[in-house]
Amino acid sequence: MSEMVEKTSDSIKIDRTLDAIGLYCPVPILKTREEIEELSKGQVLEVLADDPAAEEDIERWAKRTGNEVLRVEKKDAMLRILVRKG
Repeated sequence: MSEMVEKTSDSIKIDRTLDAIGLYCPVPILKTREEIEELSKGQVLEVLADDPAAEEDIERWAKRTGNEVLRVEKKDAMLRILVRKG
C-alpha cells in the first residue's frame, strides 16, 4: 500500500505515502503506525484517507507517540495528513 515518493508539499519533503482510502477505523491508524516505523526520525509520511475518524485518530496517536502532524488537508470527503516521525 505504500510507496517511496520524491515530491514536495510547500517545501515539506514527502518520504512515503500511505493510501488508506476505502479503509475504516481502526485500519488507517494501524497502517499509519506500521508505515511510520519504517521511516527514520524526521522523515514525513503522507496519509491519504476517506475515513472521517482518521484525522482525530492520527492526531491523538501522534501526540501519544512523539510524532508530529504537520498538516491536515480536507477536500470533500478526502483527507491528506502529513506526519513527521519524532
